[in-house]
Amino acid sequence: MSEVKNPEVLDVAMESLENEETAQVNYSEKSLAELADLFMELARNPERMKMNKEAEAIKSAFYKNLAKEKAAAGLAVPEGQAAGADETVQDTEETEVRDESVSENPFAEIERGFKALYNAYRKERAEYNREQEKERENNLALKEAVINDLKALLEKQEDVNRTFPEFRDIQNRWRAIGQVPVQNFRDLNDTYQLYVEQFYDMVKINRELRDLDFKKNLEVKTGFCEQAEKLAGSDNVVEAFKELQKLHEQWKEYGPVAKEFRESIWDRFKAATSVINKKYQAHFEGLKEQYAGNLAAKTALCEKVEEIASRENITAPEWNTLSKDIEDIQKEWKTIGFASKKENQKIYDRFRAACDKFFERKREFYSGYKENMNSNLEKKIALCEEAEALKSSTDWKKTANRLISLQKQWKEIGAVPRKKSEQLWKRFRAACDEFFNERDKNVKPENDFYGNLKAKQRLVEEIKAYTVTGDDDADAEAMNAFIQRWQEIGFVPFKEKDNIARDYKEALNGKFGDIASKARRARYAKAPKNEKERLVQKYIKKEQDITTYENNIGFFSMSKNSEPLIRQMRERIEQAKKELEELKEQIRAIDSASESAE
Repeated sequence: MSEVKNPEVLDVAMESLENEETAQVNYSEKSLAELADLFMELARNPERMKMNKEAEAIKSAFYKNLAKEKAAAGLAVPEGQAAGADETVQDTEETEVRDESVSENPFAEIERGFKALYNAYRKERAEYNREQEKERENNLALKEAVINDLKALLEKQEDVNRTFPEFRDIQNRWRAIGQVPVQNFRDLNDTYQLYVEQFYDMVKINRELRDLDFKKNLEVKTGFCEQAEKLAGSDNVVEAFKELQKLHEQWKEYGPVAKEFRESIWDRFKAATSVINKKYQAHFEGLKEQYAGNLAAKTALCEKVEEIASRENITAPEWNTLSKDIEDIQKEWKTIGFASKKENQKIYDRFRAACDKFFERKREFYSGYKENMNSNLEKKIALCEEAEALKSSTDWKKTANRLISLQKQWKEIGAVPRKKSEQLWKRFRAACDEFFNERDKNVKPENDFYGNLKAKQRLVEEIKAYTVTGDDDADAEAMNAFIQRWQEIGFVPFKEKDNIARDYKEALNGKFGDIASKARRARYAKAPKNEKERLVQKYIKKEQDITTYENNIGFFSMSKNSEPLIRQMRERIEQAKKELEELKEQIRAIDSASESAE
């Protein structure tokens, strides 16, 4: 048989065969119960003694997942068990002696059941391997006896009519004997073939019997050629290659053909072999490229998840959006085929680690977020209680100012749990409305809220009716006059204040929007005129940032599980202080340069 010239292709080929036979199922994605069920099915399979790779793959995945689930549940994981693949399963007898009671550990029973299944299979396979080894050793002895008989037959030099039937019997005995230890196969087979050739070439046998044997061998080997040629046209390249190996083994079992056919029959068989080998090599060259492409695609997905998992300052809505993105990436991952056996588990572990990091950070965020919302809930309940205590007050001005202050505080407080939000707002609004409605009923002439409302409505209509002159200064003066008049008008009924404020802003923006934009641009023109002014403004802003961060630390410290946020604030404070020192040095340098110039 001609050899595959590229050893890397052979490696990929054998690796692919293992992938096809043992990695069709990605056991690492199975649950503990599913893995235990798979092992139970394997243990019942009549071919289970040939399925050791599947058994070991299931066991490895079981202990890896067991370690991860124990760690996630906060249970201690034995040092040897965390790796999963090297887990040592104790004998069933030892397990039974150690603990006959039902453990409170939720993983103990399924682990015990799996150990029992695996140990039973391991013992059975160990016995099977011993029997196989014993049988191969026995076959070795039988074949050595056949060779000795063949050697003795060559030394007899008796009449061919007597020796040839004995030779036939020796050949049949040889073929009937099963496998021998692999380390003995080549020497044993070469010795046998040597004596067979010597028998045909050295012993003066009857030509008719020899030609009959040659003819029979030619018929058999012609059949092998036909089978090989059929395999050469098969679309299942891997299966064709495996069947070809069997044909080559059988070819070796048969003796020579007549000299005039020896070269041609071998060339025919070799030609079919070459076709299969080339197709096999091309198949696995393509498979190697496919593995590389799959690895590249999975690496890109890992990088996407790692980038998402490393983002900072993610808000609650963003967490939900990013979770959907991660789920979409996970779905895409499942559509990509295997990488090479060497890289497949590594790239999966990397992907799983990135996903775990993201969802762990999400859990931490919502843990702190929940604490903040509960704190906000308490604050808003306190505002409701204070508003309810004030709603019956008749000290109209003082109470109105206090309620307006409470409303501002309400807006500044963050979110509360969704189930409580609407209910709490209605409670707070009801208390405020009750006070302001009662105040409006008892309004004094000097506090004519409804008169103020009508005055503001008339002012809105005046703004809408104003005709822009095109003279920016004149129009700006008119706009400022409208604004001043609005500010001079007193309060309106509480329930109408939002509506009239909205109408006023819409009218003012609709009529004087361009003028306001120009005014803003003029303010922007007053930006720092030199580098020192810019640095001073930046210094002031940085000091304000530090104050904000310090206030945040005080707020976060009232919540549980806020250590990551506090740590982040402290890091920002340290960084801001460093930047302040740098800004001081830059300002000093500018001052020094100015003094030197003077």
